[in-house]
Amino acid sequence: MNELVKKLREEAGMTDDQISKAMLILKDYIYGKVPPMFSGVVDKFLKDAFPADKGGKTAPAKEEDILD
Repeated sequence: MNELVKKLREEAGMTDDQISKAMLILKDYIYGKVPPMFSGVVDKFLKDAFPADKGGKTAPAKEEDILD
């Protein structure tokens, strides 16, 4: 995930806030395209960028988590 963040920052010139919003859009898009049985795989892939909150929903990571 860090590679993607780095590419978005360097190649697209995105700010950290823009990257966070883009990652949320990406997450929602992926969940809408894969069968529910693969949601665990998607969760595992995105876990560093979107740690689960107390309600079990995924939420954007704090900036230091997504950018480290």
